[in-house]
Amino acid sequence: MVAQGKHEEALEIAERGRARAFAELLSRRVSSSSAPKAAQKNEAIIPSLAPVSIADIRRIAKQQNAVMVEYSLIADPSFIGQGKLKGEFIKLYIWVVQPSGAIAFREVDLRKSDVSIVDLVADIRSLFNDANGIVRDPKEVLEKYGELKQLYAVLIQPIQDLLPKDVNTRVIFLPQGLLFLVPFAALINPKDQFLIEKHTVQIAPAIQVLDFTHQLRQQVKKVDLQEVLIVGNPTMPSLGNPPTQLIPLLGAEKEAKAIASLLNTTFLTGDNATKVEVVNKMKSARFVHLATHGLLEEYRKGDIPGAIALAPSSTDDGFLTASEIVTMQLNAEMVVLSACKTGQGLLTGDGVIGLSRSLISAGVPSVVVSLWAVPDEPTALLMTEFYKKFQNDPNKAQAIRHAMLATKTKYPDPLNWAAFTLIGEN
Repeated sequence: MVAQGKHEEALEIAERGRARAFAELLSRRVSSSSAPKAAQKNEAIIPSLAPVSIADIRRIAKQQNAVMVEYSLIADPSFIGQGKLKGEFIKLYIWVVQPSGAIAFREVDLRKSDVSIVDLVADIRSLFNDANGIVRDPKEVLEKYGELKQLYAVLIQPIQDLLPKDVNTRVIFLPQGLLFLVPFAALINPKDQFLIEKHTVQIAPAIQVLDFTHQLRQQVKKVDLQEVLIVGNPTMPSLGNPPTQLIPLLGAEKEAKAIASLLNTTFLTGDNATKVEVVNKMKSARFVHLATHGLLEEYRKGDIPGAIALAPSSTDDGFLTASEIVTMQLNAEMVVLSACKTGQGLLTGDGVIGLSRSLISAGVPSVVVSLWAVPDEPTALLMTEFYKKFQNDPNKAQAIRHAMLATKTKYPDPLNWAAFTLIGEN
């Protein structure tokens, strides 16, 4: 379609591929509910996920009142193995959809770059996974993260003129594959400004999923739950052979305590934060905040990677898995996973299938996750700032932006403030 100059039709096709894995998760959730839908009280009807047309895409952009930026990585077609493209990424297609419905298309030749996009993302990942290398001087920060400038040049520069001038207008990035691991908020422009300084940023797996989370949000409003569930540093479960207990997170307990006092509620910690108790309370909570370990490939039961560490009891090992979350019927407006690596998952063509996907499939319109392990003190500061702002103005994307900028003032290294991402509805 792109070769024929049919850029809007190409966007429809790109969208069709992205929502597939999501549709599969949803169908699994439907099949796991054995009781008839109408007979189950307090259960939302699952919105449909039919393929979207250009008319739908324009409607969703208007409904979101945001600028949507969709990326597609194009591999070298001359390398084919086992029927799949295996080559280097040679092009990047970018569509920008304005709230007015106007759609622009840009193409980036990745062969002109000195470093492959795969290596760029990998280099940034390794920098952010090195918590010992934190830099305190803002000037040194800019020297340390040259890759963030290079990624800005590839991902943002070609569309910079299409991004909103008003800092409060949200930019929703729809990455593909490894681009889900990019901390968009931390990308650095030629004037040495981080993207979050100029824009309010959000992520979604597909435009179609934004339509889905919007419908979920409308349903959640009808249920109108008021409870808040906060968990911090449960008694850690054990992992491996021989079983070794996960390291306790004292900072997570402090964080939970600070948020609980801010929201005038209590929190679960230690032996009280069992999987049984947390799962039970999640069903009637409007907001869920889980400050604990988030595991990926280290713990795998079922075919979706990911698990949240909670206190074990006599009936279970304490791990709440992504496969279990998919089958839950939740009516929470937002779940915050203040754990390490919760935003990662199985990287497929349509993004990260992991904890965040499972929660959205379970009925949660907004999920906040982290892309790497953030040190305790900056996390506690960022999260309390987030809830303070959110209490006064229930705009999640702007609350995250505010919290990032507040944390950045005290801890300038983006390793400390750029990990958290809002996925789904604002």
